[in-house]
Amino acid sequence: MPSTRSGAPADRYINRELSWLDFNARVLELAEDDSLPLMERAKFLAIFASNLDEFYMVRIAGLKRRQSTGLTVRSPDGLTIREQLARVTERTRDLVHRHADVFTKDISPRLEEAGIRIVHWTELADDETTRLRDYFRDQVFPVLTPLAVDPAHPFPYISGLSLNLAVQVRDPDTGAPRFARLKVPNNVPRFVPVAAGGSVDATAPGTTFLPLEDLIAAHLPQLFPGLEVIDHHLFRVTRNADLEVEEDRDEDLLQALERELARRRFGPAVRLEVAEPMDPQILSVLMSELEVDKEDVVHVPGLLDLAALWELYRLDRPELKDEPFVPATHPRLSEGETPKSVFATLREGDVLVHHPYHSFATSVQRFIEQAAADPNVLAIKQTLYRTSGDSPIVNALIDAAQAGKQVVVLVEIKARFDEEANISWARSLERAGCHVVYGLVGLKTHCKTALVVRRENGMIRRYCHIGTGNYNPKTARLYEDLGILTADPRVGADLTDLFNTLTGYSRQTTYRRLMVAPHGIRSGLVEKIRREARNAREGRPAGIRVKVNALVDEQVIDALYEASVSGVPVELLIRGICSLRPGVPGLSENVRVRSIVGRFLEHSRAMWFAGGGEGEWWIGSSDLMHRNLDRRVEVLLRVCDEVAQRELDEMFLGAMAEGVRCWELGSDGAWTRTGERDYQAELMAAADHAG
Repeated sequence: MPSTRSGAPADRYINRELSWLDFNARVLELAEDDSLPLMERAKFLAIFASNLDEFYMVRIAGLKRRQSTGLTVRSPDGLTIREQLARVTERTRDLVHRHADVFTKDISPRLEEAGIRIVHWTELADDETTRLRDYFRDQVFPVLTPLAVDPAHPFPYISGLSLNLAVQVRDPDTGAPRFARLKVPNNVPRFVPVAAGGSVDATAPGTTFLPLEDLIAAHLPQLFPGLEVIDHHLFRVTRNADLEVEEDRDEDLLQALERELARRRFGPAVRLEVAEPMDPQILSVLMSELEVDKEDVVHVPGLLDLAALWELYRLDRPELKDEPFVPATHPRLSEGETPKSVFATLREGDVLVHHPYHSFATSVQRFIEQAAADPNVLAIKQTLYRTSGDSPIVNALIDAAQAGKQVVVLVEIKARFDEEANISWARSLERAGCHVVYGLVGLKTHCKTALVVRRENGMIRRYCHIGTGNYNPKTARLYEDLGILTADPRVGADLTDLFNTLTGYSRQTTYRRLMVAPHGIRSGLVEKIRREARNAREGRPAGIRVKVNALVDEQVIDALYEASVSGVPVELLIRGICSLRPGVPGLSENVRVRSIVGRFLEHSRAMWFAGGGEGEWWIGSSDLMHRNLDRRVEVLLRVCDEVAQRELDEMFLGAMAEGVRCWELGSDGAWTRTGERDYQAELMAAADHAG
């Protein structure tokens, strides 16, 4: 590797965009894994597709926006924006074709063997076409709006992620061709069941489906009466959806965000997906009108938008899916089948919950619900970043406010793609009498914290929850996350100070048991990493373990390189993006990087430092990325409970054990799949046994 003046290799960072694509490739590998149940493989195809949509809507949109400024900007790994976009385009095209091949050549035939067929109009029997003509007439035709494109009709707005038909018709009198756009409605099922008996039943065990666009295409003459339909082509547009809210201290943040949400749907196009084959003339029209370059065009063999496979996953076919898993109640939170008081339990010591293996409903949710119902509770303060549409947490907070408790809720209305839902919940909470704060100017509040203030025997005691995941009971069954429930007065004092900062004008930056971004996490972690390097050089116990979703921050990476050079063993468990290059002689030969992608989304963040023999664990909300460390309010909590520390040790060592099914990152930046043991399955079995 070439070196910089400081002696560090110039190419010591892996490009973050390409690393993200490598993560999505790992998701695709699960779709290719024939040892998994068939519907689970289809699910991973859908996840791959929706992941890639968001990647273009946010990351590629951001690169294009910076490119449009004309400035020469290089990524930390030395690539210009043009070079990054070129590499992303090349890699994406390979993955898209691989994605399509998995579906058309493997998953689809296996689904057909299982009685789930996706057919084209020409494959249907006469009685089936008759029934579907009636369905089209009654359910689809009324919501279709063909839009002509001619001097009197400008090219219509194409909404982001919508499926569309580009239709070419001919006037029989003049012979002149005409172009029209027809949107495939998103409020009608994408896969129309072809059912016997004249009904449309998506729950039948053996079901045949017709893609909605095929049904519409078969009836195009009805939409263009008197004209000859020449051909039609399916296409889909991805638009920039990365909000840039211009925050002004004198303007209502809620109003500013609502205005920006209205603009989002009109963001510039960043990708044009077209079904193969596509008429070159039609493609030229689309590229011109949408203002996209040929590099932005993705030719997709087979079906467009395989995120729609979620519709098939919802079929009642349990034999084609993973066996259901019911989370267990944490053993300290119940006596047999009888729930215990969370407050009484926490007075005896901290409780570390590990979701989804420990039930969210009987731990964190019960904590808030018991607080809302307890007459001795005076106040509840909580941050909400993302929650579900029927959130029991929100309902409990509303009940608490209506019961006369002081309820303070920081609702982060800038949480990407949840903005509208969070605005709705914020207003519901306000109407119930809660004190609602919408976040801080210039920062997203991403920490996951709850504080309950309770009067006990004339004294005030504070109970806390600090976690790595959102207060969302639905994702808590799908995402792997950690949380600490504690009555430690030092943590209670810290959260009191933090909420005063979030709701008032406090500028506090130092805490007792917390590290808080944007002022304290990067500097705190870098200092701890450097301490490990000093310990190693002086012959004292040294070691670093980190589990996060993404490792991108160059200052943290360089500190880890320095630690490795000093002889510190560094173990990194990174689900997604990793810009650190491990195993490089003289730089990172003591660094090992592993990724686990499986049934549950690995989402927790935890860090351990040997500390010269006095090891310390930290958990919290922050990934090691610029946005988390510089532009968000994040919290890391030092875990002081010895039982919780041992449980975190066991969790991490289990994930890094030999033989675990995972991907290992090499010094060349390539990920290699290895191992057979399903770590998540082992945790499920352990939770069942403990329960």
